[in-house]
Amino acid sequence: MNNKEFISTLAADTGYTQSDTQKMVNNVIEAMKKAFGDGDSVQITNFGSFEVKKRLERIVVNPGNGQRMLVPPKLVLSFKPTSAIKETLKGKS
Repeated sequence: MNNKEFISTLAADTGYTQSDTQKMVNNVIEAMKKAFGDGDSVQITNFGSFEVKKRLERIVVNPGNGQRMLVPPKLVLSFKPTSAIKETLKGKS
């Protein structure tokens, strides 16, 4: 599902216009970005939680030439779904 389809479905379900729905979704995304920038996690009930984690530096090996390289530490975004979402996905496979 792409953004346009998502907004159309959400607008139809909520009764808002597509323009208002797009604005609301953008506001939610901006609020989440701000929380991640501050190092906070975001929990969404019945969906899951998003958390900023620090990935430690590590050494990787280029398989082509065997050269070892140091990858610096960086921040990554992780998502942990709720058990209800996990169960829904298990039933689909």
